[in-house]
Amino acid sequence: MHITSLPCNEGIGTLGKPAYEFVDWLKAAGQKYWQVLPIHPTGYGDSPYQSPSAFAGNPLLIDLWELVAAGLLKPEDIKGREYGEDPSSVDYEKVIAQKNELLHKAFFSFSEDVAYLAFVQEQAWWLEDYALFMAIKEENELRSWLTWDKELKMRKPEAIQRFKEEHADRIKFHRFVQYMFFTQWKRLKAYANKNGISIIGDIPIYAAMDSADVWAQPQMFTMDIELTPTLVAGVPPDYFSATGQLWGNPLYNWERIAKDGYEWWISRIDHAMKLFDMVRIDHFRAFDTYYAIPADAKTAEYGDWKNGPGMDLFNAAKEALGELNIIAEDLGDIFDSVVKLLNDTGFPGMRVLQFGFNKEYSDSSHLCHNYPTNCVAYTGTHDNDTIMGWLKSADPKSAKMAKNYVNANFFEYKCMSFIRSVYASPAALAIIPMQDVLGLGSKARMNIPSTLGGNWTWRMKRAPSARRARMLKKLATAYLR
Repeated sequence: MHITSLPCNEGIGTLGKPAYEFVDWLKAAGQKYWQVLPIHPTGYGDSPYQSPSAFAGNPLLIDLWELVAAGLLKPEDIKGREYGEDPSSVDYEKVIAQKNELLHKAFFSFSEDVAYLAFVQEQAWWLEDYALFMAIKEENELRSWLTWDKELKMRKPEAIQRFKEEHADRIKFHRFVQYMFFTQWKRLKAYANKNGISIIGDIPIYAAMDSADVWAQPQMFTMDIELTPTLVAGVPPDYFSATGQLWGNPLYNWERIAKDGYEWWISRIDHAMKLFDMVRIDHFRAFDTYYAIPADAKTAEYGDWKNGPGMDLFNAAKEALGELNIIAEDLGDIFDSVVKLLNDTGFPGMRVLQFGFNKEYSDSSHLCHNYPTNCVAYTGTHDNDTIMGWLKSADPKSAKMAKNYVNANFFEYKCMSFIRSVYASPAALAIIPMQDVLGLGSKARMNIPSTLGGNWTWRMKRAPSARRARMLKKLATAYLR
């Protein structure tokens, strides 16, 4: 469950009191892990997978009441504002407007101290590019950096220096926001760990086109000399889309990255390992072979498969960082070479029970009895419908197979029988979407791939009940989880 989904009176879940209460609930429910989506700033389509930074934290997750406690805001600044009408959904437009105004208000009340200056110095390797990028982007009415004046787009030193001098406060604001985010995140993670809860983070494999990462180091990506993208990322037609998924992210120039000793990727993994206890890497298969689509294509139907860095990257990362606590998202069209790479890394892959059911009533690697021990098992992911929603929309034969397979107990919630099946599997780790724990329908779905608008908005209306905690703990205890 992502942090944005926590119940909160300020329109979106935050790192404040509801997050701490959720940790308490997880502990009462006998849980040991909390998996979240990427905690980076959201970008195109409000997606956490299209972020303006691979390193920054999402300002929308900052708890405003902690800023009140720090003397930077007053209670009346927060109360009475319009954050959105529906408590079960995030209204990003309203939340962004209100939160941005309040964060600016807090910034002008803030005095730099030793902790802040230490943070700015320690994180300067990514923070300076990000703060500058966001300041220029705001000055350009949030337009993509690809459309900026050539001097700023090409990072001409004179133009960059002039902008820094003319917009110093705007740049400082973004440093301040990141300091507040990471201060709150560190505190929440420490509380979770103290209560026996490990946090699983998420790394999108690709950087967003409109990001500080691509703007600051375009040589690492498939861009021409004029900084126009030539090849972009996506996947061919699959379970989710008949025309494939055209993500539009620039692809990596792996030859150049290898010459640099994979420094950027090692820094990224290291950064994530310090933020989380375990990290899921999205679209892991692209480290073996990735789908390259011409930048001017309208769909993802006609691309080419190219070779990724393979074990070279992970050998370099392990040499620099030691053992890596990584979950590999290995879903979709998987080649034998991807399976070999996964085995060579030793990372656990993923299994999704919902993918195991089909109208042919045939066996599948996603059915619980076939799970290897070294995997992480799910009833569904953020890209799936909820279990209850899927049961209503699935073809009758697949739904019948599912009901027979989980052998739903008349005396338990139907969703709990799916959870029970995953818990009873040989998988070393089982993760259940909160929507399935609560038995919610399709309205609670987090994302529909290849669609724009209405995604990433689901929120819990209220804190989960003690009864649900007892039910989950009973299953966890029964299956020695």
